Amino acid sequence: MPSTRRYDMNIGIIGAGFVGRAIGKLAVAAGHKVMLSNSRGPQTLFSLKYGVGCEVGTVEEAAAFGDIVVVAIPLAAYRSIPVAPLAGKVVIDTNNYYRERDGGIAELDAGTTTTSELLAKHLPQSRIVKAFNAVTMNDLETDGRPADSTERRALPLAGDSKEGKAIAIRLYDEFGFDAVDVGPLSEGWRFERDRPAYCVPMNTDRLRQTLAETQR
Repeated sequence: MPSTRRYDMNIGIIGAGFVGRAIGKLAVAAGHKVMLSNSRGPQTLFSLKYGVGCEVGTVEEAAAFGDIVVVAIPLAAYRSIPVAPLAGKVVIDTNNYYRERDGGIAELDAGTTTTSELLAKHLPQSRIVKAFNAVTMNDLETDGRPADSTERRALPLAGDSKEGKAIAIRLYDEFGFDAVDVGPLSEGWRFERDRPAYCVPMNTDRLRQTLAETQR
């Protein structure tokens, strides 16, 4: 008998490491249909299809599949993201800059741009939202709380698209977190690696204050 289950959103995820798997698992639990992908091909993701409850495919297939697409690969590989299939789509960027892993990126070292602005330049017709980068994946899977919880953790996001940010806020809420909108994509530096809000548990008020006080 064919399945009658109806999914809310199709979410393509490019990258099947800790970040991609954690977001995929939570998205499936929230009622979304997910396709995970990596650069090595779907045959390397066979067990994830059953462990996460998702579809698996090539990077190009995941990009085409998603109503929204999550980029969860090392920053150094951002130019490998296919451009055409993501035109017009909301793309959630989870990247962080680790110089020891990604090699030196002059613009980031000089502080003249941000990690997500690099991706936006590569994907000029996509709507980029920076989210899910300032929380460890272990915390993402374990720290979620109901909406009425007094101890609910808040997570930051930034972007130039109202629709894109609304989707990220919705996913945060479904995963058990409050959201703090930091503003346009150019403000994403406020919660990049080594900033005070990076991967530090805070409630909404404390996170807002910390982000406002952060200096570049």
